[in-house]
Amino acid sequence: MGYTNSPLVSYTKISPNKTSPRNHKIDTITIHCVVGQCSVETLGEIFAKESRQASSNYGIGFDGRIGMYVEEKDRSWCSSNAANDHRAITIEVASDTTHPYAVNDKAYAALLDLVTDICKRNGIKQLVWSTDKNQRVNHLNGCNMTVHRDYANKSCPGDYLYNRHGEIAAEVNRRLNAETSPSTPETPKVLYRVQTGAFSVKSNADALAAKLKAKGFDTYMVKVGSLYKVQVGAFSVKANADAMMKKLKDAGFEAFITTESGTPVTIEAPKTETKVIKVGSKVKIKQNAPVYGKTTKFQSWVYPLTWIVHSMNGDRVVVNKDTTGKYAIMSPVKLSDLTLVE
Repeated sequence: MGYTNSPLVSYTKISPNKTSPRNHKIDTITIHCVVGQCSVETLGEIFAKESRQASSNYGIGFDGRIGMYVEEKDRSWCSSNAANDHRAITIEVASDTTHPYAVNDKAYAALLDLVTDICKRNGIKQLVWSTDKNQRVNHLNGCNMTVHRDYANKSCPGDYLYNRHGEIAAEVNRRLNAETSPSTPETPKVLYRVQTGAFSVKSNADALAAKLKAKGFDTYMVKVGSLYKVQVGAFSVKANADAMMKKLKDAGFEAFITTESGTPVTIEAPKTETKVIKVGSKVKIKQNAPVYGKTTKFQSWVYPLTWIVHSMNGDRVVVNKDTTGKYAIMSPVKLSDLTLVE
């Protein structure tokens, strides 16, 4: 088939890192985050280096401009999976450098325009997103949106864009439908969502999401009213939702199916409490550490025992009794010479 390129491109720098030609028709969209609020020119320079061994079909800069680095007739080297990139148009979007790797409004608007244009020119009549990795990588139930994290141990495209893939699909489909049948409103498609919890306090929802991710579940969060709801998958086929619910219950999680949607919310990594040594803490004295302010070392039997902190003044810590109650030394130790036990 004959391939065309997007007329929305304002900068072109073709990368040597590509496979020409692609061996599959274009039927998939794969969106990436750059991890940097860079320009299309900067991205072009990055992909111009053969040593980089990476490229994308398109890139979107922080200012919303669109660059092309691999023509659509060729496969980019972008998603750590040749089969995916042979059938996908890959798009790198300028983003923040830290979680959740947010993109700005200009870049997001340009992304919607670009994806719509790609679908129109390549005959993709509808974008279908799933939060189920198996459906994405195997293109089940019409799914034609994939992400880099499907094929490599990466956070790409970042939670900001990942959590908006359903929103991206819905908006692009609205635009495609408006052009083909403006007088016929689209019948909303029912999605069966597997929900594992709903919380009024977001940090509690974040904690559950972290547990789910640790067990290998592809998790996202939506807000409905005042509640933060943690969900694992949105399925057009209820049997697939039932299967996911069973998998979650087998893993020890509560789960049920709902058709209620909500506003995507970024999942934040739970904050871990930093434990510090304080009065009452149980500590060990590091092997061969001296008495505070001296070069004299403790007797050898002191080091294996666990001691209770009696008092503190700056970096001067006094330990007295050991945890068995058998020994008491009432000796000062430098804070950095102690290891916290609990």
